[in-house]
Amino acid sequence: MGDLKQHSLIKAQERLRDQVGHALRAALIAGELRPGSVYSAPGLAAELGVSATPVREAMLDLAREGLVEPVRNKGFRITEVSERDLDQYTELRTMIEVPTIGRITKIATAEQLEELRPIAEEIVTSAREHNLIGYLEADRRFHLTLLGLAGNDRLVETVGDLRKRSRLYGLTGLDEAGKLVSSAEEHIELLDLMISGNAEAAEECMARHLGHVRSLWAQGRDEPVGRTPGRLGSGI
Repeated sequence: MGDLKQHSLIKAQERLRDQVGHALRAALIAGELRPGSVYSAPGLAAELGVSATPVREAMLDLAREGLVEPVRNKGFRITEVSERDLDQYTELRTMIEVPTIGRITKIATAEQLEELRPIAEEIVTSAREHNLIGYLEADRRFHLTLLGLAGNDRLVETVGDLRKRSRLYGLTGLDEAGKLVSSAEEHIELLDLMISGNAEAAEECMARHLGHVRSLWAQGRDEPVGRTPGRLGSGI
């Protein structure tokens, strides 16, 4: 029985680590954790109402994703992304994803593409319901699953890494202005074009979508967010 209790304790700790990670990602997206700033695990733990251990573990997970970087004896710095970085990430994604979408349009079956429709609709629903975490998670699943139809695992990993490095900050203001919905609806447009077999139009849609995302990113950096930076909601 002792082993079972230990197993249950480990599972509970893992769940808390995941919940803390979810809350920290939400704070990053909302702009409550600011790029370039250093945050200590004990300080964040106090705001979240948990012990420092799951916060430290969650921050290490974020570090592996490139969202933060450890600072010796201080905590974790939120990594900064410059306009030049964003332009380069967008250029790389365009070079990879646009022609890949055209190729997938030619080789994927309508049934395979149609299976992605619930995720595309989830993106739109999340945007309309102001669920930013849900929006970004569904967006990630849609794009990476779609690219997976090309059969190149390394390509999917590369795009996944680029997405992590060019993640969105300060989306709260954009969400409140209703500017995310139009971007969300482009996923359904893209899917319809691909199902119709129009590879050229699908490539054009994908290129436009990436440009739109880049524009939203830049606006999100400039617009104020609804909550005070540095003060996290509990989220746990």
